[in-house]
Amino acid sequence: MLLYHTSKEEIRHPDIRRGRKNADFGHGFYLTPDRDFTYRWARDNAVVNIYEFDEEGLDIHTFERDTDWFDYIFHNRRATDKLDKDVIVGPIANDTIFDTLGILSSGYVKAEDAIKLLMIGPCYTQYAIKTDKAAANLRFVSSEKITGTDPAILKQEQDQYMRLFSEELNKIL
Repeated sequence: MLLYHTSKEEIRHPDIRRGRKNADFGHGFYLTPDRDFTYRWARDNAVVNIYEFDEEGLDIHTFERDTDWFDYIFHNRRATDKLDKDVIVGPIANDTIFDTLGILSSGYVKAEDAIKLLMIGPCYTQYAIKTDKAAANLRFVSSEKITGTDPAILKQEQDQYMRLFSEELNKIL
């Protein structure tokens, strides 16, 4: 399968230890199979790195966009990654997860309502390559420098997302 990673530079040899401990799925090198998502969100002068990935022989945990996923991300935001897997696959948490978790921890919103907020918007997939064994199954194919992304498309998607988020939040509060 092909996976994509956007960066400021070409990355031929990904470092699985470079990622933040408190990212969605903890330490790891993050990629997505969603080509359109990658190119739509890439900034001007970014580099989209393209890799082939072979899942055979790897211990992979896959999350759906549900309460298990939410709980796992909630704990990872506090740097408490508990899954010992080669790869973790699941939805990318939307950009408001920090706000959602802040609302939750402040006591304004219950967990079941916070999950409703996290379900808003399109669902894109991410792969977190977490072990050397998994990284060995990732082969650099090519890279492409991005120039001329259309900020209007992003703004339209963000505006629609914020409208839906506000509507759901108003129902909850």
